[in-house]
Amino acid sequence: MTVPTTPNDLTSPVGPAAPTGSTTQTGRRERKKAATRQKIADTAMRLFLERGYDAVGIRDVAAEADVAVTTLFSHFASKEALVFQQDDQFEQRLTQAVTGRAPHEPLIPALRHEIHVMVRHCTADGTAAIYRMIDETRALREYEESMRLRHAESLAAAIAADPELSRTTMACRTIARFVLDAYALAREASDPQAAVDEIFRMIEAAWGVA
Repeated sequence: MTVPTTPNDLTSPVGPAAPTGSTTQTGRRERKKAATRQKIADTAMRLFLERGYDAVGIRDVAAEADVAVTTLFSHFASKEALVFQQDDQFEQRLTQAVTGRAPHEPLIPALRHEIHVMVRHCTADGTAAIYRMIDETRALREYEESMRLRHAESLAAAIAADPELSRTTMACRTIARFVLDAYALAREASDPQAAVDEIFRMIEAAWGVA
């Protein structure tokens, strides 16, 4: 999903550590690893916003975060990924909106709810400068588009795998693209939440036709 890092983001992939035994040590390692990843992402975003994305190199980020370049690359595959550190998490949330539904729960309202959550996150205070940077940077725009296509394919696969939904592969891929486009369009609207509802009325109609 096209969701960038925001400074001091409250979302964390790390859960509570197990209370005893070897899992305690594993939990401690995972917390340390997650803290390092967040430190790198926060440092990168601060430097990008202060100096401009193109003016900051990977070595600059690593030095400022006080980590080795190899450590940075163990957490982030590319410079662009530093801007979109929640990519995997949001892709999982989209697919889980499908797979985590209660039996016979309608698909489209579940997806609409998830897009509402994502749009609220990405239109919160402090994000305008980040999206302006993305819009002004070709490499970030291309990376964002590649994420959107990948997320749409993952979502389509989750929809197609649900035996209750019984739609063609093309219908699943089309609706998935519509859902990802709903996020992108609503993010730019003057009233993002109202835009989500308006777009999803059309998506629901298309799903019914399919």
